[in-house]
Amino acid sequence: MTTGAHIDFEFIEDDSRLDELVARLAEAPSYAVDTEFHRERTYFPQVALIQIADAHGTALIDALRVNLTPLAKVLEGPGTAIMHAARQDMEVLDRACGAVPTRLIDTQIEAGFLGYTSPSLASLLERELDVRVPKAERLTDWLKRPLGDTQLTYAASDVAHLLELHQVLNAQVDERGRGDWVAEACEELRTESRRHRDPDEAWTKIKEIRHLRGSKLAVAQSVARWREQKAIETDQTPRFILSDLGVVGVGSAMPTTIEQLRALRGVEGRSLRSTHADELLAVVRSSKSSTPQKPPSSQVPELPSELRPAVPLISAWVTQRARELKLETSLLATRADLEALLRGIPGARLAEGWRAEMVGEPIRRLLSGESALGFDRATGLVLVDQNKPDIG
Repeated sequence: MTTGAHIDFEFIEDDSRLDELVARLAEAPSYAVDTEFHRERTYFPQVALIQIADAHGTALIDALRVNLTPLAKVLEGPGTAIMHAARQDMEVLDRACGAVPTRLIDTQIEAGFLGYTSPSLASLLERELDVRVPKAERLTDWLKRPLGDTQLTYAASDVAHLLELHQVLNAQVDERGRGDWVAEACEELRTESRRHRDPDEAWTKIKEIRHLRGSKLAVAQSVARWREQKAIETDQTPRFILSDLGVVGVGSAMPTTIEQLRALRGVEGRSLRSTHADELLAVVRSSKSSTPQKPPSSQVPELPSELRPAVPLISAWVTQRARELKLETSLLATRADLEALLRGIPGARLAEGWRAEMVGEPIRRLLSGESALGFDRATGLVLVDQNKPDIG
């Protein structure tokens, strides 16, 4: 087994060198990209480092010292970005550079279509390339400067072998005839919404609010909205503004003084600093006579009661079908996908494309009575054609 401990890379700490890198990468047919960021105490991710590799080498960009917006030219260029578990990195790139790749291949998705279950990059490199990458620095504080050689080597290892890994996985994907499946799944990831939560809907994420009624509910909803807006304005995690328990407590007690506010469970000292306390009390006063919001209206049809018992059984069959196809179950169908199909939602993922062929159409035949689910001790759950005794 080889080790990724010795990796040559360029460390970019000024704008002119980034411009040189962008000029090189702008027309590259493919490039690997990853990010190091933190968001434990912030609303938005704080990017610390961006790693990029192409056929010419690996570069690490110090996001604390370099203006990252020129990277948009690379992301929006003709090249394909090769990433691993890209969802959060896409959000980071969008916020830091104002762009996401126009073409994306996620190696975790590729691996999922080969039977891997949400594999880490390290495990894939070890199994597919016989390369072991350093792991000691994965919990490092990427916002501290200077970064040490071991930290930079660890960061470089996230992209140094990614293009080769894609080539190996892509060959296997093509051999199984699943290239279109991978492309479709990666495009779904690339184009999914990355907008932050609507403050007006913030209250729907707090379970305890459901127990409140009338003016207490209206106050709690307004406090949740205020907390979300304040978190966005100050770039803090909402719970550092006010805990969920504090939101419910303020709604339930509807305090009128700082002393009453301070006495509430879940309201910590930081919630009373500066103008926060006055703002919070003003929110309570202004919302006491308000009418509570109803949950966001939904045009999604209810799942017919007669089909609800079928969901676990169909889900079990889909899990088995994924094993037979040697792909990760969530790529084939999630429970939400199954319920969307059963509800008849237009554009449901299982009603279109390759998923319709693999599971959507068989489920339709099952629900229409054309097929039935049976059990075979050797193969497990099987779909039986009601008109013919064949098992498929």
